[in-house]
Amino acid sequence: MSGLVAAPSDALMRAVVIRAFGGPEVLRAEYVPRPATAPGSTLIRVARAGVNYFDTERRASWRASELPVILGGEVAGRRLSDGQRVVGLIEAGTGGYAEYAAVPSEFAVPIPDGVSDRAALAVLVQGLTAWYLLVKAARVEAGESVVITAAAGGVGSLAIQVAKWLGATRVIAIASTEAKRRSALELGADVALDSAPAGLTERVRLANGGAGVDLVLESVAGPIVDALLDTLVTGGRLVAYGQASGSSNTVSVDRLMGASIGVLGFWLTPYLADRAATRRVIETLLAAVAEGRLRVREGPSFLIAHARHAHELIGAGASVGKVTLAADEAGWAGR
Repeated sequence: MSGLVAAPSDALMRAVVIRAFGGPEVLRAEYVPRPATAPGSTLIRVARAGVNYFDTERRASWRASELPVILGGEVAGRRLSDGQRVVGLIEAGTGGYAEYAAVPSEFAVPIPDGVSDRAALAVLVQGLTAWYLLVKAARVEAGESVVITAAAGGVGSLAIQVAKWLGATRVIAIASTEAKRRSALELGADVALDSAPAGLTERVRLANGGAGVDLVLESVAGPIVDALLDTLVTGGRLVAYGQASGSSNTVSVDRLMGASIGVLGFWLTPYLADRAATRRVIETLLAAVAEGRLRVREGPSFLIAHARHAHELIGAGASVGKVTLAADEAGWAGR
């Protein structure tokens, strides 16, 4: 994807657009109309955009999308109305890989001094997911044990810390490499285990003192789900919020009833309907970052003209921390 110089008129802007579903090569920089500011929305001059796993799914085959589409649901930059540095969440999850993005005014939140754009982006989709997973979906209670898969990822790394805030007494991180397991331990996990499904049930129980666990946050799907369901205590629950493996699972009612366990599904979007509550969560997470109580992993940064490289990295499962795109002039020029 070649870079573009500044837009030839104020009515246009640069954006990364897909006009067909496919691999990372379908991401292309183009001139498109600049978004209008509607009542209740805020226009942001984008300095940096966040990249999520869902962006790669939408690019590849998300048939609910109308083409062409600009990917990206998270931006950081300057609010045009007053120049204040803000982080912005786009409800539809599109429009962020661009020079300008319109976001609901409630979701344009000032970034505290000392917090980088990259760190601020890490608390949007990933931070909100970690928070709502634990508080609303799982309803974690003080004293419970929690297992977190993909624990070194954007959600997992924050969920480790939020679980501890909420009183979890033992957090067991599951990750695929030694480096990712070390990362999880550095963020506060009590133990970190290999994610290979074979023998995982026994490893988790051993890590929890021989006992079952209360809660599993699961984003991989496939054989790992079956292994972790067998770790749950009576009344335990598994919350599924992703399918990174591309697999799916069928769980019998007999199994759930026989063990008195529960399986819940989670999707962030419905929780965003309460904009005021969501803004408060974003403000809470940003304040915690500013105060040093929440550590975020600033992952790899790419020039926005090279957005395909970010998608390649995430698609390969090789990213650690929040992946972002630099959308300054150098980023658009590709150098």
